[in-house]
Amino acid sequence: MAEAGDKQSKNTWPIPKFYFQVKWDSKTLAFQEVSGLDAEAQPIEYRAGDSKVFSTIKMPGIQKFSNVTMKKGVYKSDNKFWDWFHEIKMNTIKRIPVTISLLDESGKPTMVWKLVNAWPTKITATDLKSDGNEVAIESIEIAHEGLTIENK
Repeated sequence: MAEAGDKQSKNTWPIPKFYFQVKWDSKTLAFQEVSGLDAEAQPIEYRAGDSKVFSTIKMPGIQKFSNVTMKKGVYKSDNKFWDWFHEIKMNTIKRIPVTISLLDESGKPTMVWKLVNAWPTKITATDLKSDGNEVAIESIEIAHEGLTIENK
């Protein structure tokens, strides 16, 4: 017999991924999709010259973070992506904090990813099809200098 829902542990089920918010500086923007929240430690291979083992050992090296891609619908007179992208001048750009929050059913953040010193590296405008009936979607690829995760 199934348990009553009020007696189940809050950790019984994984959190659905469709309810999230993104903050750029102090603005909250609506996105359809966020991907690329990746981190890796690049391996360093080393072998001492007097080692009796004829293979290398692997040690963790520099951390590397993927660019984050965000997709959203195109709205009339909404040029936020392009305005930020056009601020890039010879090796200078306004870098901002970006916060991505996975929300629970009441709208409270449960997991929060924070991007440090984020800036736009690529914008992809929507494709256009004369026989299509999809919503126009644009995407922005953001480079950053670090990713931290907070559990609430």
